[in-house]
Amino acid sequence: MSHYLHDIPLIQAQKIIKDELSKAGITHFNDSEVIPLDENGVGRKLADSVWAKQSSPHYHSSAMDGFATFASWTDGADASSPVSLEIPTQARWVDTGDPLPDFANVVIPVEEVEVIEAEQELSKLKVTRIMVRHASVPWNHVRSMGEDIVVSQLVLPKGRKLSAFDLGAIAASGETELRVTRKPLVGVIPTGTELIPIGHTLHRGDILEFNSVVLAGQCKQIGADAIRYPIVIDNLDLIKSQLEKAVENCDLVILNAGSSAGSEDYSARVIGELGEVFFHGVAVRPGHPVIFGIVRRKNGNPVPVFGVPGYPVSAALTLNIFIEPILRNWLGESVQSKESIEASFTKKITSPSGDDDYVRVMVGEVNERMVAAPLSRGAGVITSLINADGITIIPKGQQGLTRGDRVSVQLFKGEHEIKNSILCIGSHDLVLDLLSQKLFEKNRRFITANVGSLGGLITLGKGDSHIAGSHLLNELDGTYNSSFIKEYLPELNIYRLGFTLREQGLLVRKGNPLGLNGIGDIIHKKANFVNRQKGSGTRILFDFALKNEKLSSEQVSGYDIEEFTHLNLAVAIASGKADCGLGIPMAAKALDLDFVPLFEEQYDLITTRDFYHSFLFEPLIDTLNEVAFKNEVNQLVGYKTHQMGEILEKINCEEK
Repeated sequence: MSHYLHDIPLIQAQKIIKDELSKAGITHFNDSEVIPLDENGVGRKLADSVWAKQSSPHYHSSAMDGFATFASWTDGADASSPVSLEIPTQARWVDTGDPLPDFANVVIPVEEVEVIEAEQELSKLKVTRIMVRHASVPWNHVRSMGEDIVVSQLVLPKGRKLSAFDLGAIAASGETELRVTRKPLVGVIPTGTELIPIGHTLHRGDILEFNSVVLAGQCKQIGADAIRYPIVIDNLDLIKSQLEKAVENCDLVILNAGSSAGSEDYSARVIGELGEVFFHGVAVRPGHPVIFGIVRRKNGNPVPVFGVPGYPVSAALTLNIFIEPILRNWLGESVQSKESIEASFTKKITSPSGDDDYVRVMVGEVNERMVAAPLSRGAGVITSLINADGITIIPKGQQGLTRGDRVSVQLFKGEHEIKNSILCIGSHDLVLDLLSQKLFEKNRRFITANVGSLGGLITLGKGDSHIAGSHLLNELDGTYNSSFIKEYLPELNIYRLGFTLREQGLLVRKGNPLGLNGIGDIIHKKANFVNRQKGSGTRILFDFALKNEKLSSEQVSGYDIEEFTHLNLAVAIASGKADCGLGIPMAAKALDLDFVPLFEEQYDLITTRDFYHSFLFEPLIDTLNEVAFKNEVNQLVGYKTHQMGEILEKINCEEK
């Protein structure tokens, strides 16, 4: 029976997994192994209780440097009536940790003893009599045998997850080995003819295979072991053979890619031929075409097998949703409930109403309220997981979110880190990435979202960000940003900070094959153009340039094709999607393009007066005023920093 395209609800899929694992008798993981007692035992779970084989300490030992004696021999000693003791019959020198002489039950620290008689012996001073001026209490300054551990006592119970301190106690009890629960072994099989191993040269049509690294790494983070198998091309027999081998060696197997319904998507068929498929398709986004089945080894033992999508985000989230609970259960741990916070959503998004939609977000605290800004939702955008602070789930039946909706965010990061974050939403600039690195070194997270200059001002005005990066040109007077701030942020006290002066110009392919030297050439030479998004400063600049040359946007081929960053615009040109676009020289350099300089523009950082004077902002302004940072920026192509860090204007503020 084909299970594909019969999307089932997430809750039903989770129940099927639980029921089928129970029927197969693999809800628990009882295998154990013996490992040496060393630091590698940290984090492992005891499969047997540890009982002491010896006491610790296993003799009465001195806890101080001094003289060991019998306590009653010092009775009556005080400052006016000292007691003298003969060496070695009544007192004997001991170092810390030395065994006590049989006659002794106390140690008198050396600083409390007066030497009253000594003799020279082979150039060394030999003490023969000491004097003490206070009586001693039995077993003072002595570590008695069994003080820490007594032979035969329970040291640690079965099931204990071992810490470094636990290892010390086990060693002290006389053990040299540990019997621990064996870590489940997960096999990850990447499939796809187009896949190329890490480190190999990529050609057109090749896809770098790194999903197996991510999936295996996730398993290790959970506490399992993982093995990455070699890439298998899209061949039914080869995939089947590799899965058979993996099932014999592993406790759970992941087939990566081939889980859809294409002509070369073999995962469901392979699992079905070797075992049984219980579902193929779950109503979650991303991760919709996930497969779950069970394949038995030659000895009859069952092994769960999952087919996960090839898109990186889908693969990673599929593991979190479906596989992590199994591994944690096998490891004897409860499924970790991630720390959650309530936040205000910053923009409208739509969602497929029939699916549970997992939306990656970045989170910051703005004006004492948490805000969550959605990141790129593409299933192939692995950086959306790097940049994500957490996930909010839009349940099936809900068609999306609007700005201001309260959402629950499952955090990937701690709330302290979130509260140390500066949220910058606005125009894209490469210097912001450099600033982010510098602030990371100063215990601040500087996170950015690229929505264009105008979008940044609007977001700042709604209280959903700390800073907006902006380079909006006023066509009437040639000034930057000020008039737009007054129009869009009339109620806020705003500081406009100088950031950079930067070049803008045409990005063209190497050698400038069309000979483009100005805005007019785009039209006259019928070049395919790629634009920035509406509301971006670069687009406003381009429109201004067209107007100056009495040209119309309708004359520009590709005017409505949009990219959200300078780097993505450069990629579009380098990949042949377009002939040219307006952008910055650093983007041209990054993609090995040529650059035709046309304009110099002002890029400012816009923030509120209150945030400028906040503790969170201090490291940022300090960095902007550092000579070393300015020098680093000045070394980049097309940047000047002579206004960096200056308050260029205070708008709607009483102070001047």
